[in-house]
Amino acid sequence: MQEIKSTPFFFQNFKNNLIAGMWLFVGSRRSLSWVAPTPLQLLFWVIAGCAANSLFSWIVADGQGQFNPQGLISYLLWPFLALIVGIFLSQRTELQRIMLVPALLWLILDVHVALLQSFLQYLGKLDLLPYFSYSFLPQLFLALFVWQSLAVVWVLARTLRWPWWELLLIMFATLFTMVVWQSSVKSQPIWKIAEVQPTISEKALYAQSELLNQALQNLQPSNFIDTQWYFLGIAGAGYQDVFRSEVERIKEQFDTRFGTFGRSIALVNNDQSTEQLPMATPTSIERALTRIGGVMNRENDVLFLYMTSHGDVNQFELSNAPIAMDPINPKWLREALDNSGIRWRVIVISACYSGSFIPALQSPDTLIITASAADKSSFGCSNEADYTYFGRAFFDEAMREQTDLKEAFDQAKSTVGTWEAAQGFEPSEPQWVIGDNMKLMLPQLEQRLFPKTTVTLPKQDGVILPSKPKNQNKPDLTPQLHPQG
Repeated sequence: MQEIKSTPFFFQNFKNNLIAGMWLFVGSRRSLSWVAPTPLQLLFWVIAGCAANSLFSWIVADGQGQFNPQGLISYLLWPFLALIVGIFLSQRTELQRIMLVPALLWLILDVHVALLQSFLQYLGKLDLLPYFSYSFLPQLFLALFVWQSLAVVWVLARTLRWPWWELLLIMFATLFTMVVWQSSVKSQPIWKIAEVQPTISEKALYAQSELLNQALQNLQPSNFIDTQWYFLGIAGAGYQDVFRSEVERIKEQFDTRFGTFGRSIALVNNDQSTEQLPMATPTSIERALTRIGGVMNRENDVLFLYMTSHGDVNQFELSNAPIAMDPINPKWLREALDNSGIRWRVIVISACYSGSFIPALQSPDTLIITASAADKSSFGCSNEADYTYFGRAFFDEAMREQTDLKEAFDQAKSTVGTWEAAQGFEPSEPQWVIGDNMKLMLPQLEQRLFPKTTVTLPKQDGVILPSKPKNQNKPDLTPQLHPQG
C-alpha cells in the first residue's frame, strides 16, 4: 500500500486532498497517494460537506422552508460510519494513519458531488438546461451518490488486496444500505418545507352554488336576428395559476374585442378564486352547456369552448383540493355537448395529449383545435406565466393580428414550434380538425366574431419564451437524491 503522508501546512494538505478527490472520482488508487488525513482536515471537510449539502437542499426548496437539524444529523451518519470502518481497517492492517482515510475521502468526494448537483439544480430552476436532460438528471444524481461510497470501497479493497468475494460482498452491502437509507430519509431534508393541507373556506363552500347560479342567469339570450358567439372557458388544474390567468384573460378578450359580453362564462379551479368564481366541475360544466344551449339560437349561434389544464391520453384534469373531482374524458364531453343541443361548436383544448379528444368530438358541425397531438405533450405552464405556450401564441398574438381562425391557428402553430425548438422540446404538433358543415359555415360565423376594422398591434423585437413546460410528466429536479437527510 502507498505510504500515506501529510504536511504541517493546512493549505498544502487541502490542495493534496483536492487532488485525491479527483483521482477518487475516477476510481484510481492514486487518491491514496495524495490524501492527507489529519484531524483538522477531517473537521474542515465535515463542515464543508454540511455546507454543500445544506446549499443543495436550500436550492431544492426554492429558498423556502426551515432548517431541519434532523436532516443534517442524518447526513452525518455516513462519514461517521466511514470513520468506524477506518478504525476497523487500522486495527486489521496495523496502519494507524489509515484510520481517517475512508471518512476523509468520502467527504471530499461528497462535497464535489453536492456542489455539482447544486449547480445543475440551480440551472434547472432557471430553465437553462436542455429539456431532454430532465429525463436522466435524477438518475444521475442517484448514481453520483452511490458512486462516492462505492469508489471508497473499490480503492481501498484493491489497495489492501481483499479477496474478490469479500469485495463483492462489501460493495453489495454498501449499495443496499445506501438505497434503503436514501428511501427512508427523503422526508427529512436539511431544508424542509412544511406541508400545508389544502382547505376550502366555509364562505366559499356556501358561495359556490350562488356563484354558479348567478353566472348562468347572467347569460343573455340570443336576439335570434344575428349570428352571435357564446364563450365558455374552463381552467382545470387548480394548483397552477396559469390556467386561471389564461381563462380570465381570454374571456376578457372575447368580451371586449369579439363581442361576447353578457354571453360568456368562466369556470375556474384555483384556491384563490373559490369565493369569487364558480369552480370547474363536471356538474358545473354540464349545467353551463345546458344553459348556453337553452338561451342561444341553435341554428345560427355558435359556442366557443376553451379548456386549459394538464392532461393525459383521453383525460382532461379537473382539480381543486380538497374537493375530489373526476377528470373529463372525451366521451363524457361529447355527450354533454350533444345533450345541450348546441349545434355549432368551436372547441379549443390546451393540454398534454389533447389530440386524443378529437375522434370523440368530431362532427360535421364542429371545429376542434388542440394544443398537441394525441401522443404529444404541450408546454408553458407555470405559476409565473400568464399564458401557456399555445394560449399565448393563439389568443394573445395570432387572434389579435388575424381575422381568420385558420390563419390564426397556422400562425400560432408556427410560433409554438419556434419556441419549442429554441427550448429543445419535442414538438407538440397542434391539431386542426373541421367538419364539412362547419367548413362552409365558418366564414359567415367569423364575420360576427372579428370586427370589421382590425387594428394590428405592433410586435416587439425578439420573442419572450414562456417560462416552463406544460408537461406533468416532465421530471422535476426537486427529488433530493443527494444524501442530506
